[in-house]
Amino acid sequence: MTAVADPHARLQASAAIWLFLSFAFAYFFSALLRGVTATLAPTFSTELGLSAGDLGLLAGAYFFGFALTQLPLGSALDRFGPRRVLIGFLIVAVAGCAAFAQARSFFGLTLARALIGVGVSACLMAPMTTFRHRFGAAAQLRATSWMLMTGSLGMVASTLPVQWLLPIIGWRGLFWAIAGALALATAAIAWRVPRDAPAPSVPELPLPGSTCGVGAAAVGGYREIFRDRTFQRFAPLGCLLFGSLIAVQSLWAGPWLVEVSGQSAASAARGLFVINVAMLTAFLAWGLIVPRLYARGWNAQRLIARGGAVALGALVLVVWLGPRATAWHWALFCASSSVTALAQPAVAQAFPALLAGRALSAYNLVIFVGVFTVQWGLGLAIDAFRRAGWDVVSAYRGAFALLLCGCLLSYLWFLWRDGPAVSANLEPSA
Repeated sequence: MTAVADPHARLQASAAIWLFLSFAFAYFFSALLRGVTATLAPTFSTELGLSAGDLGLLAGAYFFGFALTQLPLGSALDRFGPRRVLIGFLIVAVAGCAAFAQARSFFGLTLARALIGVGVSACLMAPMTTFRHRFGAAAQLRATSWMLMTGSLGMVASTLPVQWLLPIIGWRGLFWAIAGALALATAAIAWRVPRDAPAPSVPELPLPGSTCGVGAAAVGGYREIFRDRTFQRFAPLGCLLFGSLIAVQSLWAGPWLVEVSGQSAASAARGLFVINVAMLTAFLAWGLIVPRLYARGWNAQRLIARGGAVALGALVLVVWLGPRATAWHWALFCASSSVTALAQPAVAQAFPALLAGRALSAYNLVIFVGVFTVQWGLGLAIDAFRRAGWDVVSAYRGAFALLLCGCLLSYLWFLWRDGPAVSANLEPSA
């Protein structure tokens, strides 16, 4: 029997807390795995002699595996339910971490990292699908923001704590430890997350304000999702601006601090710590203030328009400052870019609950295609400028100037491609 979470289910407060914590524990390690390459970049470069392009490919393999699964993941979430799907994917993540810990070549590391990306690719989409089914709209925004805050905790843990652990257990021991933690997270989800309820019978009627009907769920397609006006408005911004945030946070801030700003690996790790604490603070703030702002008439579009302008200004400042750009400038860029995360629950609310998994996964696909492209593309651009005779600082500044142009175009598209406002008033709170 096919199954999805019952959209009419209501959870007691204690059950909702345990549900959130079980999901958050898994997502913490997913984010740690995402960001750990920034801290380990000097180690990998020394041991394997990687170029900037190689380093970008190794880090980006995680996002390639992540993006590869998004469309089948969305269908699986809607058909089988988020709990069952997430447990299966986490088993793959455990295997990927074990393979990474044992890999002896760049090729083996890249394949294992892609497998890790596949395994953790449901760690945010499964919770968000559950939130869409079981929580009201305002509670969805708060839960989503705090899940992202948990991810920021994982990113924080990937900096100085990893740097401290390396002399003790080494990077291979680190990945064995993460494999064990993910196995424990899988057991917690199996124990604390309610079983997925049978799929409800829903008539094929369109949702008011959306171009997508429930009937799309029956055929399992994504065409109507990609054609939706709200989806199209947010997609380029998610691909390039939010994608740049993740690419910088999970890799390129580290090499910038070492190769452009001239810092040591230990100092760069402290800088990454600052960046990720800023992200943690930003997502905590969004979880606290967004429901209040929505109650006063704000919506995701208005918030993203304001925050996106600040993010673009911060990126201009970084490129202009060059060697004088510090972790604090990157923290400003990342924290201000974090507002684009509000697009995910906004996109989910633009579709019927029966399509929540597909809508979220389709948008996540756009984001992680962007992350992979930006992460690897920056490395290729830096190498190309270096081959053309540019010095290291100029090559980095040139590559990020190209990225700035792409982010600016996506922001202008977002402003021009207006659509219906998506706010927390679409449905009652839980």
